[in-house]
Amino acid sequence: MTRTKQAGVDRTSGVALWRQIADDIRIAIGAGEFREAGKLPGEIALAERFGVNRHTVRAAIAALQNEGIVKARPGRGTEILDDIRLKMPISRRTRFSSGLGGQARRPESVYIASGEASASEEVAAALRIAPGAPCVTLESLGLADGIPVSLAFHHFPTVRFAGIDEHFRRERSVTRAFAAMGLADYVRVSTDISARHADEREREWLRLTPGGIVLEALAINADLDGAPVQYSRTLFSAGRVSLHVGTDMEL
Repeated sequence: MTRTKQAGVDRTSGVALWRQIADDIRIAIGAGEFREAGKLPGEIALAERFGVNRHTVRAAIAALQNEGIVKARPGRGTEILDDIRLKMPISRRTRFSSGLGGQARRPESVYIASGEASASEEVAAALRIAPGAPCVTLESLGLADGIPVSLAFHHFPTVRFAGIDEHFRRERSVTRAFAAMGLADYVRVSTDISARHADEREREWLRLTPGGIVLEALAINADLDGAPVQYSRTLFSAGRVSLHVGTDMEL
């Protein structure tokens, strides 16, 4: 079977052309291809680059604009908003708001849902509790100036932190929720980072189009005596955030 492919577009893949183009442009932006100009080439140039019509290019640009990566400005072209991504430091004391300090005028954490669940083997190993032991679960969304940049799923041992989700709802901060429960300080023990395509629910919360990439960080935090207090799985929009591992990490 003959495959027809031009500039990264595969007409036989079954994936919509606009989606493929959006993915290619997203990757090109991340690689710094358009950094000097600060904006995308015009619709005609992009249509020629991908061998499609301008309507398909517009659909791809609309998807990227919905993600907050570009902004179409009349008379000025399509400007790149995420060429310089937010830098989230991963260090001994990783905190969402302070990590984005100076990069966003209004960093905030928003409560999504919470409950109690039995610890899976993965969660139990991270928190050093027995499999099946009760854990407080908490889901939160991280925003930077109203743009979603992270989606987090937290686990806390119920025996020590029952009710921490209610403190989070009031404080909108894990650090302040810990403080309200008597834990004044905590440190990062480990962080494992990988990249993958976001699933449908993740795309919805992070406002990503199909094909959007997330950086997945699995993290364990502990008190100053070394007892694990939190296990989190945080998904960062790869188009909006880059993770920087600090040299001061003590893992």
